[in-house]
Amino acid sequence: MQGVTKEYVASLLPERPLDAHKGTFGHVFIIAGSRGFTGAPKLACEGALRSGVGLVTVGFPESLAPCIVPFLLEAMWFPLPATSGDTLSVGALSPALEFASTKQAVVLGPGLSRTPATTDFVLRFVKECPKPLLIDADGLNCLSENPDVLRERKGSSCLTPHPGEMARLLRISTSSVQGDRAGTAAHFAQQFNCVVVLKGRQTIIATPDGALFCNPTGNPGMASGGTGDVLSGIIGGLMAQGVSMVNAAVLGVYVHGLAGDLAAERMTGRAMLARDLLDAMPHAWRCLES
Repeated sequence: MQGVTKEYVASLLPERPLDAHKGTFGHVFIIAGSRGFTGAPKLACEGALRSGVGLVTVGFPESLAPCIVPFLLEAMWFPLPATSGDTLSVGALSPALEFASTKQAVVLGPGLSRTPATTDFVLRFVKECPKPLLIDADGLNCLSENPDVLRERKGSSCLTPHPGEMARLLRISTSSVQGDRAGTAAHFAQQFNCVVVLKGRQTIIATPDGALFCNPTGNPGMASGGTGDVLSGIIGGLMAQGVSMVNAAVLGVYVHGLAGDLAAERMTGRAMLARDLLDAMPHAWRCLES
């Protein structure tokens, strides 16, 4: 198990050339949202924007455009075919794959729902998308129907489960996951050839080659809805900037927790919201740059 220090994480920061433009820092495609979960794409989007990525496009069920588009001030949007229940339909697969083919990284899952049509979309997208792919939240819940599709991928994969989602993927109890967090993450990462970010106190990052990292930042104030969506956006944005998947996970988890720690110091963890982490992100990056 490798401990993660500020000095180590600072060495992973991508360069910011003086002659850079928005294309220099990549383009991430975030596929998220469903009826009742329109906040997830907004939070993941801003997490990505706060990562330093050049461009973000959010794909969501087209029927939800009035609820989502007004909040995407610095990002672009890509409406996808929807069911009558405002979730992604299987018809979204072809346009989503075509759009993703020109992007540097994809985030799949925040607030997607677990309807049969969306589950079908997720499983087929995971299998067919060759781009670096981060899977979170309902993307993981849909994937739990057939996690073997991860073995059929041509691109690299990063999964960011909380203990309950990890338990569903492995068809074991949450208490079993919590009883051996490092072992569980390592087992899954090696079995399915992916990077695993097992969230929780001292988040574990496991790699397919057996490396394990233990993150020291974060606090109980982050146990609030939406903070995981922010993390997905941060890691996805770093991947789009060309940071390796493992380094993007280690760096993203550390700075996400550091932003939570800074927010808790400024106010109190008892009243923290996911957007408080977003407000603290610039200060967290500054801490690593100094």
